[in-house]
Amino acid sequence: MILTKLFLAHLIADFFLQPAKWVQEKEEKKLKSGKLYIHVLLHIAITTLILWDFKLWYVPLIIGVSHFIIDALKLILQNEKTKRLLFFIDQLCHILVIAIVYFAISKDSFNLNTILTDQNILLVTCLLFLTIPASIIMKTIFLKWNILELTKNEESLEDAGKYIGILERLFVFIFIIFGHWEAVGFLITAKSVFRFKDLRDSKERQLTEYILIGTLISFGIAIITGILYNLMT
Repeated sequence: MILTKLFLAHLIADFFLQPAKWVQEKEEKKLKSGKLYIHVLLHIAITTLILWDFKLWYVPLIIGVSHFIIDALKLILQNEKTKRLLFFIDQLCHILVIAIVYFAISKDSFNLNTILTDQNILLVTCLLFLTIPASIIMKTIFLKWNILELTKNEESLEDAGKYIGILERLFVFIFIIFGHWEAVGFLITAKSVFRFKDLRDSKERQLTEYILIGTLISFGIAIITGILYNLMT
């Protein structure tokens, strides 16, 4: 529970108790922002309250100091181009510190063999397959059609289709390995509802067929992967 408490304290202090105005001020004033130091003190206070073990009085201090260092480096290095990337690096560093502190104070030992089990390796392999490799497979299949000609008058977010496909395949895979086939049906229905207006407004039969084929292939790949995973475990 110590690990959960530390992670909970991080979520509360870093997301729920940090208004957007504080973030904006920190980005503008960087190390001169008073909100940065208030934010760090909040982390220490929330961690202390949730942990509530005065024998571990040094843990909130370690968390607070490390949080300040990580946030300060992010603010110094951050610009418009690196803002999104540094956000994820920042969060990853905070989580790594929490994990290191936990293993340092607990009796639990980090054993790689308990993580790299056959089932876990298979799970990670399936999840990775359903991201970029599956997108490349689908992109290769669709080289037969010139979708740019079909949608030359329509604007869309860059790589939106790829990420939508990745997410839907991951959801389908997770639903299947946990035995919730009804959720797969719900997901297909939900996507059909969102796509209904596009298909209704489009007078191009080829575009409608393209969207339908893409949806069926994407779901089909995820379903087959999920079934194979269940058969192999």
